[in-house]
Amino acid sequence: MKATERPALNPEPLATPLRPRDPESLRWEMQSVQLAIARRAFELFEKRGREHGHDWEDWFQAESELLRPVSIATFESESRLSLRAYILGFGEGELQVSIEPKRVTILGRREVTVSQTGEEKIDYIDWYPDQVLRLIDLPTEIDPQGAVVELQAGLLKFELPKAEKTHESVAAAA
Repeated sequence: MKATERPALNPEPLATPLRPRDPESLRWEMQSVQLAIARRAFELFEKRGREHGHDWEDWFQAESELLRPVSIATFESESRLSLRAYILGFGEGELQVSIEPKRVTILGRREVTVSQTGEEKIDYIDWYPDQVLRLIDLPTEIDPQGAVVELQAGLLKFELPKAEKTHESVAAAA
């Protein structure tokens, strides 16, 4: 009996490291996205005849129209917090992240590609919005300086070392 050859498995795509941005500069860039959401929420309010009491509904509806949903998974060990954000369709140059002791921010804008064949113009069509904005409040304080961020095939990986507890905070807790 001959041994059957197994087809070669596709190797896992390489992870691309991302350099976190300064949180304050990223907040400035987030403002245009937040203003677009606010404008759309106000349009929904006006469309309903300026009926009060639906502000949260309008805001969430505007977010769902303008932002791509991002699923987050969190894993915690004694010394580290790991986050996984599923951001399909975005490349490394289209994503920006910032890391603070108690928060991670993800901002992404995807460039729409246009293909042209002959005289006809074909636009790329996607049912999802081309923007991501996600602020993730962390369950424990981390050390932003030791953070490692990588993008691998639509998966944004954060490895965040927990902050060292100082003797003062331990004494204050006692």
